[in-house]
Amino acid sequence: MQKIRTRFAPSPTGYMHIGNLRTALYAYLIAKKDDGDFILRIEDTDQGRLVEGAVDIIYDTLAQCNLKHDEGPDLGGNYGPYVQSERMKSGIYYEYAHKLVEMGKAHVCFCKEEDIEAQRQKQGDSFYFVDPCKLLSKEEVKQRIDNGEEYVIRLNVEPEGTTSFNDEVYGTITVENKTLDEMVLLKSDGFPTYNFANVIDDHLMDITDVVRGNEYLSSTPKYNLIYEAFGWDIPRYIHCPPVMKDEHQKLSKRNGDASFQDLMAKGYLPQAVLNYIALLGWAPSEDREVYSLEELCKAFDVKRIGTTGAIFDIEKLTWMNGVYLRNMEIDSYYELVRPYIEETVGTSFNYKLIANAIHDRVNILSEISDMISFFNETSSYETDIYNNKKAKTDPELTKVILPEVYKSLESLDTWNNDSIFTALAAKAQELGYKNITMMYPLQVALSGRSVAPGGATAIAEILGKQETLKRISEAQNRL
Repeated sequence: MQKIRTRFAPSPTGYMHIGNLRTALYAYLIAKKDDGDFILRIEDTDQGRLVEGAVDIIYDTLAQCNLKHDEGPDLGGNYGPYVQSERMKSGIYYEYAHKLVEMGKAHVCFCKEEDIEAQRQKQGDSFYFVDPCKLLSKEEVKQRIDNGEEYVIRLNVEPEGTTSFNDEVYGTITVENKTLDEMVLLKSDGFPTYNFANVIDDHLMDITDVVRGNEYLSSTPKYNLIYEAFGWDIPRYIHCPPVMKDEHQKLSKRNGDASFQDLMAKGYLPQAVLNYIALLGWAPSEDREVYSLEELCKAFDVKRIGTTGAIFDIEKLTWMNGVYLRNMEIDSYYELVRPYIEETVGTSFNYKLIANAIHDRVNILSEISDMISFFNETSSYETDIYNNKKAKTDPELTKVILPEVYKSLESLDTWNNDSIFTALAAKAQELGYKNITMMYPLQVALSGRSVAPGGATAIAEILGKQETLKRISEAQNRL
């Protein structure tokens, strides 16, 4: 059986788009499910769109997501070089483009953009470029090239008949040849077009499975004409549905939609993002949503990729990120959140106690600062915050409760969560209140918030006895 070889071939044009990352993930999963190879290739043929530092972003993103490639520009391999501009220097694209011309499968075109635009104006909406250069003799073509005229090489497409191909997601697709334009293979600057370089490189690198977005479905018949012209095996195609912003718009970095780097800056975890985007277009056979990368490798099946766009739901991602945080091994979780705590509250508090207090509440790391800022200073609040139906409290009752809380805590010799809770629970029973009726006013007094991480007794332990009693006194004065 032939070894599975997939590739991720991004263009270094900026941050990592979520759709591109999903393509990388699917290509990785398809390869690793069957112990195949996952290759990284940099497609920099469009020199005008290159962004400095973008290649490093590609490396960093794959590393953070643990999508380890087996071959690539940084690792080498038996099929290098793995950067298209470097491959171009060897002349392979020039060679194969001219070989197609010799075979009568492509032609040299000297038309300028104004020539094409003139045809477009004449034909209107039904525009199909009819290249007059196809009628030139070989001698005339050679003479014009020798004279230094700029030219491109275009694929020959016979307008009669149809072309079909099979896709693992969309099934058999048939198009009328008259809808296929004679695409440029080699540009006037000597660089190959993205489409042509893909075909040549995929063949030379023995790529067996091509994973890409469904926007390339319309180009695939033209790719196959190149494969067939050379007598090469056609790879297995897996075209993925788009990642959508909403029901009508695709997620796009051009529209300012979140990139992988944006999500990292907001405090999402790489493994949570990867898990979530795996489900954007793919449905597991099990009734579950949380998967490790290793579990995804085993569960992934291209037959369960859908054909309709999947909407990127930031709330669902946020929920999943919270699940990952709560499922983390406690020491790893602490090391992850500690910098956020330290930056917010300084050095006077027990970071581990704060980490434990927020563990069940934090969903993204960027929430931490606002969530715990009250440890530095009680948030400003109006006294109607003490109105709470569940606790059955109001400002008037709070005037009664807080002095009792103060007396109970003032006499404590041991200051920890358990001792604080025990003292307040005993006082509540003595006064005929539910525990929450004692706890809620204390929570507000200490935090200035109706909802706070850890609850009243955990906050009191973290603040310490002196600061707790001080804040209770200040709260009484407000009332």
